[in-house]
Amino acid sequence: MRALVVGNTDGIGLALTRRLLSQGWSVVGISRRASAVEHASYEHVVADMGTDAVPAVGEVDLCVYAAGIGEPLDLADLSQQTAALRVNLLGAALVAERVLPGMLARGSGHFVGLSSLSDILVTPAAPGYAASKAGLTSYLLSLGKALRPHGVAVTAVRFGFVDTKMAKAPVTPFKISVEEAVDVLMRAVAKRPLVVSYPRRMAAAARLLSGFSRR
Repeated sequence: MRALVVGNTDGIGLALTRRLLSQGWSVVGISRRASAVEHASYEHVVADMGTDAVPAVGEVDLCVYAAGIGEPLDLADLSQQTAALRVNLLGAALVAERVLPGMLARGSGHFVGLSSLSDILVTPAAPGYAASKAGLTSYLLSLGKALRPHGVAVTAVRFGFVDTKMAKAPVTPFKISVEEAVDVLMRAVAKRPLVVSYPRRMAAAARLLSGFSRR
């Protein structure tokens, strides 16, 4: 089995890469920086999903798009919000464009995108991040329904706060560890659901907050 993990220099992507390798997968990683992973079944490609073309990586059985960025809003410089849209949403779509045709041709495969429970929130703190995740979730759910009859699964994994450098909010309720996040991802790889929202208490809180955020 061969997997592609995009955005795997640190955080969830790195931990997932190591978990897959430990379970016998062959893994290709793509990230902006060189990787510290050293394994006979691992190869790495340096590429920036915000600026570079998606490299050709050959056929994969599993693709996990874990690349993501997000900075607080600075009204004097909106480029960071644009960058979030480019990496989090367009980057995922470009990777899907690269790997899904091969999966469809074989009638098998699984594309997983790491979204966020913030996809239902309207937030002035980081509009680019929230909008990119809203678009990503919608895109993945739509793709999933279109591709499942052809043997290819697509899963949107909507996490709350995970203990990584992306958890920048002053308050991070129900925050989970990176290893717990990888556990969730591995269950998704095994069961291939259309969507996973985790943790459930944070998902419920996000639904409640979404009503207030749109007022």
